[in-house]
Amino acid sequence: MAAPAHSPPAAAAMPSPSTPSPASPPPVFGVVLAGGLGRRMGGADKGLLPWRGRPLAQGIAARLAPQVEAVAINANRNAEAYAAFGYPLLPDLLPDYPGPLGGFHAALSASPQPLVMLVPCDSPDFPADLVARLRHALLEADAEVAVARAGERRHSVFCLCRRELAADLAAWVAEGRHKVGEWQDSRRLVLVDFPHPEDFRNCNIREDLLG
Repeated sequence: MAAPAHSPPAAAAMPSPSTPSPASPPPVFGVVLAGGLGRRMGGADKGLLPWRGRPLAQGIAARLAPQVEAVAINANRNAEAYAAFGYPLLPDLLPDYPGPLGGFHAALSASPQPLVMLVPCDSPDFPADLVARLRHALLEADAEVAVARAGERRHSVFCLCRRELAADLAAWVAEGRHKVGEWQDSRRLVLVDFPHPEDFRNCNIREDLLG
């Protein structure tokens, strides 16, 4: 189980890499993607907007934590506010804000674990078995990327990746290609069906936060 660090926010550190036993599934590093520009929210930092009494990204990190070995947050603004949640921060390493793939790359590059789970900062109700089901499907199919799908809709930012894809992803973005789905389709991909589409609803406008 993962939990927020209890040291001062600025001192939050990445966990040490772990080596799974032959009988256990490979551990997963979870990253909340909060590095966007919030264009649909009028430029607001979406991950810091309130949801059920606390910031969206904080609630999502807490929901993800029991499913993974450790959690970090990809953020490119308001570092002090995000650091107060107690998780390590991962700003984009690639230039010019290439969108979610910038967060993907930062997560893959920093991961102490062989698998990396990406989740967006604006979908607070994702399933409690999200990581387990994606990991099972990825290993079963010998895939490099596993992506959630519900109600025939693909949710490309709910994505489990192998850590070693970092270099490939950096090269992809360097060629000016920024679409998440296209990059995923270029790798060994497995789509994993979930039964409840409402679990993946996102908060794209302020009115969505009232629900």
